[in-house]
Amino acid sequence: MSVEFKDYYAILGVPRDASAADIKKAFRKLARKHHPDVARDKKAAEEKFKEINEANEVLGDSEKRGKYDRLGADWQHEGAFPRPGGGGRAAAHEFNFGGTGFSDFFEQYFSGASRHGFPGETGPRPGAHRHCGADIEGDILVTLEEAMRGAVRPVSLQMTDPRSGRVRTHTFQVRIPPGVTNGKRIRVPGQGETGSGGGEAGDLYLRVRHAAHPDFSTQGADVFHELDIAPWEAVLGADVSVPTLDGTVKLRIPPGSENGQQLRIRGRGLPKGKSGEHGDFLVILSIQIPAQTSAEERALWEKLRQVSSFNPRAHSR
Repeated sequence: MSVEFKDYYAILGVPRDASAADIKKAFRKLARKHHPDVARDKKAAEEKFKEINEANEVLGDSEKRGKYDRLGADWQHEGAFPRPGGGGRAAAHEFNFGGTGFSDFFEQYFSGASRHGFPGETGPRPGAHRHCGADIEGDILVTLEEAMRGAVRPVSLQMTDPRSGRVRTHTFQVRIPPGVTNGKRIRVPGQGETGSGGGEAGDLYLRVRHAAHPDFSTQGADVFHELDIAPWEAVLGADVSVPTLDGTVKLRIPPGSENGQQLRIRGRGLPKGKSGEHGDFLVILSIQIPAQTSAEERALWEKLRQVSSFNPRAHSR
């Protein structure tokens, strides 16, 4: 299968020796710029957002990044990096997806797409030569907004018979249920490989990969957000507006808050199936220090140093 090489470093605009922190920073900057919720051209932004996410998916993972770097100039050499799950069996169909949010290049080398069982391994039915088709598994990129509200996505599956060279493409609708968590598999009945002799078709299983978001991350049904606050907000407390996946909420930062402290807003995370319950929204406080200060500000900091009895190193004595 001929695929187009993806230069993930160029997509994120970072050098090949970029640190993990540089990659994260570049992704967050681009993701904010091209997020479909804020861009004027939503269709173009959606495609760019998927491309940025794919690059981050590979370069943000040390194992995948190592494989990508080793791939290098040999990416188009057949067999250099066999597709995961290909099994090396000549009778196996080649397949690739459309509409999952990942490119053919990613699908071939990094998705872990596979087929489970080969036609006939389930055994023929008595008195007939019927063989069930194999199940197929792949990945689907789901935005956190889709995970929050649910969605219906058109997905296509193209299968090439290695013996005849015949290509069969079919498109179908995949329902993404509200609250679907990272790693969960969505079963699409009858959309796997076709059976033979009248045997039933296999099923398609799409493994959910939450798209990286510039502001949020997830663990199960809980959603996390890192909130930058000023030193005086940490010391004195403050009332701030915080964005969530379901609108803005008011949050009270208690006086004496510490860097890295988590504040919980119950019930503002992802839905928990059909129960009507939601996970929680957790805000992680990140105290930021001003990079520059005016003469007046510096004078106030100097005054604070003089009058304050606080010793941050007292515990180490």
